Amino acid sequence: MGPMTDVLPPAVQDEAHLEDLLSRPSSADVDFARTLSDDVLVLGAGGKMGPSLARRVRRAIEKAGVRRRVLAASRFSDHALPAALAKDGIEALACDLLDPEQVARLPRVPNVLYLAGRKFGSSDRPDLTWAHNTIVPMHVARHFEKARIVVFSSGNVYPLSPRTSSGSTEKDVTGPVGEYAQSCLGRERVFEYFARERGTPCLLFRLFYAVDLRYGTIVDIARHVLTGEPIDLQVGRVNAIWQGDANSYAFRSLDLCAVPARPLVVTGPAPVSVREVAERFAARYGRPVRFAGEEGALALLGDPAECLSRLGPPEVPLDRLIEWTAAWVEQGGRSLGKPTRFERTDGRF
Repeated sequence: MGPMTDVLPPAVQDEAHLEDLLSRPSSADVDFARTLSDDVLVLGAGGKMGPSLARRVRRAIEKAGVRRRVLAASRFSDHALPAALAKDGIEALACDLLDPEQVARLPRVPNVLYLAGRKFGSSDRPDLTWAHNTIVPMHVARHFEKARIVVFSSGNVYPLSPRTSSGSTEKDVTGPVGEYAQSCLGRERVFEYFARERGTPCLLFRLFYAVDLRYGTIVDIARHVLTGEPIDLQVGRVNAIWQGDANSYAFRSLDLCAVPARPLVVTGPAPVSVREVAERFAARYGRPVRFAGEEGALALLGDPAECLSRLGPPEVPLDRLIEWTAAWVEQGGRSLGKPTRFERTDGRF
């Protein structure tokens, strides 16, 4: 799979168009779907990435011409989502993953994409964050110990890197800053335990800032420029990857699950300069950009060389993602109201 800018639209028209792009399978997704010997379950499917990931898997399987079920489990706080998923051929299963009895009733599907977790607002209820990020994994890993599991994690399990570096790799020692990041490492450790003790193949999907135009690092910068809010330069470089590409990598990472659990740094090919992107948006919008503070020496960065080597480059290059974001924000496209807070260095989100 390589960049295909010739088939990418110059802008994203509306949310229906956005959802279509997020869930449109690549040729690599379709090829991988042909190798599936069984069904796929997306756990925690009611969050930001879950619906589009489930739809991408469903569409890849349909294009591959194979007969496999795609299931999606969540508490589904959005009560309209189960019916919408069902309309797209996805079996929606209501399940509170904190309840072991409900988890025990889930079908034991051999391919699991684990998206469950808690971040936003985590500093207000650290107990709930730890419960979701460490107790739920125990319930899930125990029930699905025979499955291969792609475990969504976070780049926050790493310490901050020098601003000028390419970022942390799979070989670097973890060093989470703050309770949210610590709980993410706790989630990984639970799955690592089951991989070693029960032989459950796992892939630790250490994602650095997916962008889907309604949220993300680049979106935060664009909105600040458009509204005239100052941009904090404490963290001068950030990672970003189109969420559709993150979805593709997650699906195909099922083939990379291993014992012991294998970590994988997932993000765009190169870090983004906050100052440079902000100035680009300012030129596009025809307004000045305001900066606050000086660039710090450290940033949370990941080096995706291993991911790119195994799964190929992303379909949506950074320049196109910036163009899409600029147009989306300028036309008043919807925001989820969930800032990444990438400028924080104290781990409090």
